Amino acid sequence: MIIEDELPAQQQILRLLAKHFPELKIAGIIDSLTDAAKWLKVNTPDIIFMDVELSDGNCFELFKMVEVKSRVIVTTAYEQYALNAFKAKAIDYLLKPIEDDAFVESVNRCVEMMNVPKQVAPDGVEAGLKSYKQRFTITLGSQIVVVDLQRVAYFVSENKSTYLVTLEKKEYVLDEGLDAVEAELDPKQFYRIARNCIASLNSIDKISKFFNQRLKVSLKPEYKEQILVSRARVPALMDWLEGKCM
Repeated sequence: MIIEDELPAQQQILRLLAKHFPELKIAGIIDSLTDAAKWLKVNTPDIIFMDVELSDGNCFELFKMVEVKSRVIVTTAYEQYALNAFKAKAIDYLLKPIEDDAFVESVNRCVEMMNVPKQVAPDGVEAGLKSYKQRFTITLGSQIVVVDLQRVAYFVSENKSTYLVTLEKKEYVLDEGLDAVEAELDPKQFYRIARNCIASLNSIDKISKFFNQRLKVSLKPEYKEQILVSRARVPALMDWLEGKCM
């Protein structure tokens, strides 16, 4: 379902769906909160693309009017609603004009959630698969910055502080320590390559052999200190690089 009151924005979403997800059926297009609330009282689409500022109010009022059980992707031209979107448990927050890669990634995330299998615990009770953090919210004075994990290159610990470093080389100080950060990350995408560094797969630039059977890892953006992987951790690192981690 598309909840959007601007015709160009409606057409862009329709084009992106037709181009990348022709198998998805479009339930319809709604341009107001009132009509959306009425429709959602009797229908539950798998995915909703929802603009923030609609013809009769702010989309977040909809969550007070009706129980929204669908996976919501917020689409807007404004950055300041990101925190509201994630508080409403939106799956993603896409800025207009929507880029193809970001759109495909968001929809794929929704599709994967719809098809997530259940784990069976030892006692026979079904348990959901562990979920990992998708983004960090960082307070900068009176502002809150939302950083998607796909933009994160690595986390480093320096002088008793933990820093998040993006692929664009922006640095943010986190309130939590490196151990706490590690527990929240998907081990398929992030690995603790050294005591003071957790790197994303996308940040690995070069790996070379080093003295005493260790490995030297070069990151992008470049990290100011030399990063060495101990001999004992080399097999685990290689497994991670080959996608063998659990």
